[in-house]
Amino acid sequence: LAGRIDLSQADEIKMMQDWLVARGQIAPEQFAHHHEHMMMPGMLTDEQMQQLAAAHGGDFDRLFLQGMIAHHQGALTMVAELMKQPGAAQESEIFGFIADVEADQQAEIDRMGAMLQEYTK
Repeated sequence: LAGRIDLSQADEIKMMQDWLVARGQIAPEQFAHHHEHMMMPGMLTDEQMQQLAAAHGGDFDRLFLQGMIAHHQGALTMVAELMKQPGAAQESEIFGFIADVEADQQAEIDRMGAMLQEYTK
């Protein structure tokens, strides 16, 4: 699961970076904003990251799944906010990207939710 998420998010980041560059914008590096988590919904706090780093076995799996569900829900929140903006997603490329993000993130949330139930029984 983690490997699949890593690949899909790397693809999403590359698409967004390429989209910005093609429009003469500066594309931030992949991890440039990881310490600005308070501005982005779904980012783990430093304390949550420390708890995750210290966890092992089932505790790690449970914390990882909870964190990734929140992270994915944050992506859905950001997409919803984007779509509220005037003129949002008028380009077919961006509309398709947003539709893919919504579908992929929700499918992964559902998959992780089912996995998380195994750790909360």
